[in-house]
Amino acid sequence: MKLRSGLSAVSLVIGLASAASAAAQQKPASLGLGIFTFTSGPAAAYGMPGKNAADLMIDEINAKGGIEGVPVSATYVDEAQGAQGVIAEYRRLAGDAKNQVMVAALSSANCLALAPIAEQIEVPTVGWNCDTHQLLIDGKSKYVFRPNGNTVPEFIAYAIYLLERKPNVKTVAIINPDYAFGHDAAKIFTAALKALKPDVEIVAELYPKLGSPNYQTEISRLTTARPDVVFSNLWGADLENFVRQAAPRGLFTSSQVVLALGETVLQRVPLPDGVIVGVLGDGWWMSPDAKANPETAKFAEAYKARFGEYPVFPSIKMANALIYVKAAYKAAMQKNGGKWPTRAELADAMKGSKVATLTGTAQTRADNDGLVDQVVGVTVKTAAQQFPVIGDMVRYKGDSLMPQAGQDPLAWISTLKPEFAKSLPKPGSYK
Repeated sequence: MKLRSGLSAVSLVIGLASAASAAAQQKPASLGLGIFTFTSGPAAAYGMPGKNAADLMIDEINAKGGIEGVPVSATYVDEAQGAQGVIAEYRRLAGDAKNQVMVAALSSANCLALAPIAEQIEVPTVGWNCDTHQLLIDGKSKYVFRPNGNTVPEFIAYAIYLLERKPNVKTVAIINPDYAFGHDAAKIFTAALKALKPDVEIVAELYPKLGSPNYQTEISRLTTARPDVVFSNLWGADLENFVRQAAPRGLFTSSQVVLALGETVLQRVPLPDGVIVGVLGDGWWMSPDAKANPETAKFAEAYKARFGEYPVFPSIKMANALIYVKAAYKAAMQKNGGKWPTRAELADAMKGSKVATLTGTAQTRADNDGLVDQVVGVTVKTAAQQFPVIGDMVRYKGDSLMPQAGQDPLAWISTLKPEFAKSLPKPGSYK
């Protein structure tokens, strides 16, 4: 309150001509966030954990006085309405000055659709789950930031981990969703395998439609091909359906299965031991780093008490994105003498930032892309939980799996050598 009174006094002295400028930097009565996720449809199985985490984090932020003393409120946008609806909602929210920041989005397609609009109307936009490596590939973004990993480090990590555990693998089959995220992941995973072990043969690539309820045809093709490895980045309800249908048909015993987003279903479907799973980043709430952080333990228990399940990695990604936004406000106000920042000042504070999150550190590069470690492991049983957890973990440093800004990702992956993998930490080393 003292700061607000002080700024008001200053604005009277310097006159009406500058009143609008001064008012723009006074603390507002509230801070609005536009938060985009799937709250309906099959993708809500992944999107709602993100929304739940946002609800919890915002309540906790407000209980501690808000962001730099300003209470926070969110307006949620359901991405299930399609790109045109999402774009219209983004423009509507951005037109209200109280919504200084957008946390958008879950779908890579929506992220790509919103990015040029964010640049055009100059609204800081934090991609809480924008995985596609195409998002910031031109290195020219000023207002779009991604404090999470992207498809390049995420899927190289699986290739390296797989080859460490199964060095004699000969044949691999892929079943991914039929859109950009599925196809990008297949390209990156395959390119990394070919670079690190050129004799690996891809014996099947299947791309079922997003939201398919039945995978029996694909499972038949996979069991017939009998690959050493089945790799998938199916997610949400699709992944749950696939696991429930594939397990009785023996796919998890005939092949080494890799489920890139497998952590999200550990509490929902009975995965056997030894399935390679990960969290597309460092967001495993039971990782050694997370367990050592009292704030993470508190968040996980509060999430369990409120929503009946422990947070999955989309929850952690959302929580970390909001921590990133909060840190940007603090940094911007420290830089501008304690005044409430403009959108441009907020974006400037995000550039090059290094933010401690619930599960590690988010380092923002010059191209606004994030460097986040990658945690991968296998399903194991433990007496401490009624569901499988992740064991035999490795934590790859984020910068070790990313090309330099401006490099073509696939061209960079093609230059990787087996010696590169040998230089990285081994499965089981992250304890």
